[in-house]
Amino acid sequence: MKIAFIGAGFMGEAIIAALLKQKSARPSEVYACDIDSARLTAIGKKYKVNCASDASKAIGNSEVIVLSIKPQSLAAVLKDLKGKLKQGQLVLSIVAGARLDTVVKGLGHEAIVRVMPNTPAQVGQGMSVWTATSAVTQAQKDMAKTILEAMGEEIYVTDEKYIDMATAVSGSGPAYIFLIMEALTDAAVHIGLPRKTAEKLVIQTVLGSAYLSRETGKHAAELKNMVTSPGGTTAEGLLCLEEGGVRAIIAQAVIAAYEKAQRLGGQSSK
Repeated sequence: MKIAFIGAGFMGEAIIAALLKQKSARPSEVYACDIDSARLTAIGKKYKVNCASDASKAIGNSEVIVLSIKPQSLAAVLKDLKGKLKQGQLVLSIVAGARLDTVVKGLGHEAIVRVMPNTPAQVGQGMSVWTATSAVTQAQKDMAKTILEAMGEEIYVTDEKYIDMATAVSGSGPAYIFLIMEALTDAAVHIGLPRKTAEKLVIQTVLGSAYLSRETGKHAAELKNMVTSPGGTTAEGLLCLEEGGVRAIIAQAVIAAYEKAQRLGGQSSK
């Protein structure tokens, strides 16, 4: 698979690493482009891929062009690439808040896939939610699916509105989890556990809980109740969390992130 990356930041690198690891692309088939020359040199040296500072050169004969840039750089990149894409090339955008119609109009190109990935993709445990324009062929959808499966799990949605919703849950979700992990670790240190021990306890607890949920298929409430003995320590801790409004705060965070994603989408379409 010949693929070009416009932007070689953390997520761009995650996709490059995943594709090479899964042998979905060879280093010689990958082009990386970034305005940060030091970053570009590091990517080229680490993965032995082709590098270019000029986006027009990078897209060349690539089958897939991945837009992995920051939202504030989107307008300039679309302007630079407009009219330069060939029929049959697929554009895969992971730019937060960038709607399909924005990318279509900006590039003057119809075959666009929009993806909301997340950072666990860096270790092959990502969750990507994606959709596509009607111009994307089944063969191109299969290519997109191959790329996303190399990073972890993927879900295709037919309505783009679900992308903003996924942004607030799986896209931003790792940050919520890391904040909770940090708080658990600090609390463990406060009651006397060595920090290294606390970190290991928290990491394995989160990892094990996620595995248990996935493997059993049981509702989260049922799994929670399995841990909670009447009058026990867990019940006491949960009461404290409920009194602190943890459910409402999490809901508010997700809603706030969703509304922000919608605002970003509105700005990108102007």
